[in-house]
Amino acid sequence: MAEIIEPIEEFGLSRKDRKKSLFTKIGVVGCGHDGRSIVSLTALSGMEVIFIEVSQERIQEALKDIEHGLDTKIENWGLTQSEKRGTMARIKGSLSYGDLRDCDFVIECIRYEANGERSTELRKEVFRNLEQVLSAESIIATNATTVIISELAAELVHKERCISLHFPIAHNEARLLEVVSGTFTSKEVLEKVNLFANMIKYTPISVHESSGLVSLRLMITMLNEACQIWMENVASMEDIDKEFTIIYGQRYGIFHMADIIGIEKTVMLMEDMFHEYGDKKYKASPILWRLYRSKQTGVQAGRGFYIYDETGKQLGPNKLI
Repeated sequence: MAEIIEPIEEFGLSRKDRKKSLFTKIGVVGCGHDGRSIVSLTALSGMEVIFIEVSQERIQEALKDIEHGLDTKIENWGLTQSEKRGTMARIKGSLSYGDLRDCDFVIECIRYEANGERSTELRKEVFRNLEQVLSAESIIATNATTVIISELAAELVHKERCISLHFPIAHNEARLLEVVSGTFTSKEVLEKVNLFANMIKYTPISVHESSGLVSLRLMITMLNEACQIWMENVASMEDIDKEFTIIYGQRYGIFHMADIIGIEKTVMLMEDMFHEYGDKKYKASPILWRLYRSKQTGVQAGRGFYIYDETGKQLGPNKLI
């Protein structure tokens, strides 16, 4: 028998000695509309994902909606049945933060309240809970546009591992990720998150810490101007959207995009930016407030600038505005 001269210990399957691959298990806290998109995206990219919700009912609701989204991909020839089964097998819902213990990256994505608000204090509580269960090397992120990541990180022991992201949820094919370093964020964490973006086939864009980042500041300025043009009766809502899509090559018109994001979210985000910058260009248009107060908040409500059926298909303009 040949003598074995090469040490084999490093090739063993001992959990103690085995090196852990980066981004093998992702956590998501909150699985509302935005959270579900992130869970689905990361699971489709081959990563194990565990999300936290407040009840078993919400867990089942989220899993059902994620599965429905995958079925839609199958219908459009973007996914096979076996790929769907593999993706769903990588997704797990939980009620306990303790189940996030082995995650190397956790994204806070708590639900919006009915009025469109998402509490900064509640986010801080989420970050504190995460720090109690995660290792010091694990990255904690928030999926936010107007919340400042340095404020969320300030009370933590390991502030350097906190970072902010923004996924363009309104348009799934817009594969760009705004990556925001805070005052405390380390260069190593930024590099790792840029790698994560590449792993999910997104282009990372580095953005300095600011309310609204780049995408939202551009979007709401155009939305307010479109509302003003409409109020002046310069053109119809449908024709303004046609110009936006045809001339500027956008997938959705500006009014349609506001409906997809949600009027209640848009108005609250604009209020945050107005209070941050004090510039009236960020103050929501009277039309937006009218829709917000009458709970005509877009696709999810079935009525916003346009009317929608139960599948989200646009049926025509909302004549009640």
